[in-house]
Amino acid sequence: MRLYSMPSSGNSYKVRLLLALTGRACEIVDVEDASEALIAAKTAGALPFGKAPVLHLDDGRVLPESNAILCWLGENTAFWPADPFDRATMMSWMFWEQNQHEGVIAVRGALNFYPSRASLATPERMEDLLIRGHALLSVMERRLQDADWLAGDAATLADISLYAYTHTAGSRGGFEMDRFAAVNAWLARIAALPGYVGLDD
Repeated sequence: MRLYSMPSSGNSYKVRLLLALTGRACEIVDVEDASEALIAAKTAGALPFGKAPVLHLDDGRVLPESNAILCWLGENTAFWPADPFDRATMMSWMFWEQNQHEGVIAVRGALNFYPSRASLATPERMEDLLIRGHALLSVMERRLQDADWLAGDAATLADISLYAYTHTAGSRGGFEMDRFAAVNAWLARIAALPGYVGLDD
């Protein structure tokens, strides 16, 4: 398999993290933001939606979108719940991650992190994202005050999916993570999973 991965991106990182946690071999092709490698990958048609991550399977099939890739790689692993309701709950968190969480937590982080996006980081927009982000983190906090994991009794793809941008919410996004004790404890549990790799590993 070959993974086209943007090294600094949480969406790409979540796939690399699952590969590491499950011990699956995969060739990684780095296509960082604004790099020649990214332009070349787009020109070659390797990125169907024009962005990473994209997983190219050995049989020639191509799978874009981070959470879709997680589902394909995660099926029949310890991160795929056997119970149908737990599995559906996992999916609900993953849909929420892309529909709500990523568009606020990741966006504020990107506006801070990438120099090319600094002009978009107006005070009004950053304040709005900060308020909305704290509300989203509070949703996670309420769940994790009563449970170790987001879906069921063990780590699932939902935890991997939401870990990717939540673990840099403070350092990149400037969110006040000391307000979210249960989220911080959950972040530590994920970082302690066997095979764990960090964003920059």
